[in-house]
Amino acid sequence: MTEVAILVAAYNAATTLHRCLDSLCGQTLTAIEILCIDDCSTDNTYSILSQRAAADSRIKVLQTPKNSGQAVARNIALMHVHSPYVCMVDADDWLSPNALEHALHCFHQFPQTDCVMFQLVIHDDADHHEENYGMPEILSQGKALSGERAFELCLDGWMLHGLYVTRYRLYQTIPFDTSTRLYSDDNTSCLHYLHSREVRACKGIYYYRRHEHSLTTSFNLLRFDQMEAMLSLLLQLKKETLRPGILQRYEGHRWDTFIRIYRLYLTHEQELDKATREQLQSRFHTILHTFRPSRLPLRRRWKPGYWLTLNSTLFHFQQKVYFNIWMHGIKTFFPFK
Repeated sequence: MTEVAILVAAYNAATTLHRCLDSLCGQTLTAIEILCIDDCSTDNTYSILSQRAAADSRIKVLQTPKNSGQAVARNIALMHVHSPYVCMVDADDWLSPNALEHALHCFHQFPQTDCVMFQLVIHDDADHHEENYGMPEILSQGKALSGERAFELCLDGWMLHGLYVTRYRLYQTIPFDTSTRLYSDDNTSCLHYLHSREVRACKGIYYYRRHEHSLTTSFNLLRFDQMEAMLSLLLQLKKETLRPGILQRYEGHRWDTFIRIYRLYLTHEQELDKATREQLQSRFHTILHTFRPSRLPLRRRWKPGYWLTLNSTLFHFQQKVYFNIWMHGIKTFFPFK
């Protein structure tokens, strides 16, 4: 019987797949299943996966009917899981050789634990520099967080990352959020933590590859998906029983993120054609009207540049003013000598 299922969603990943799969096939924990799903790649990703599956029976290759994004691909892979524990590894990332063994040991040692986080190391492709993501001291000391506390730390600017091994039953009740192509999988991590009895960290390492073409670091229209992804999580959280103040904290974080995304738009506005600008403005208008001043923490309601007005024209004017001050200095508007 296999112990851990690893989900690998791949799209045009031919240049990185071998390193990823080498790290999985070389795990000290051998009782694993590697569920690889090709999201209709246009390079030879599927061919590489098929060749690796022929060489290692633990690899199973699946394919989406059409290009749909990682969340949809992973949900298809979830239907083929036969293990009690599950994790995901992106096709351009990799694990340390003992990562899964460390995680499984933690589950066996602490039966109340539902999520075991990896140590996260960010590997920069440009200069091969590596840095630790870091985590709360309580986890570094080998102690546990309650699921609710882990969830709260996700809301505070992702003080906890979302790379972990969890019990399959959590994925059965909370599969990947497919509301957007990018970012909505973060919602799944938040909800997994919220519904966990305990969250711990192990010594296994997840290596996250950071490169200039990453969708989350380069300018790409998919980055605007974060607005809808965060709204999706809000709607799901409203169905949960949460302590007073949690939703307000999340709304504050969502508002800060919305402002940051809007300023990203202003930074690249002149690069976009008219149709794209109009489409984005329509999306901004829709999301803006999901906020209410009464739902925001007091300190965010009066922060300069963050005032909430549901008038899209006034909101745009406010952001334009603060954006230009940030870009060119206050003399842009007050050119006194």
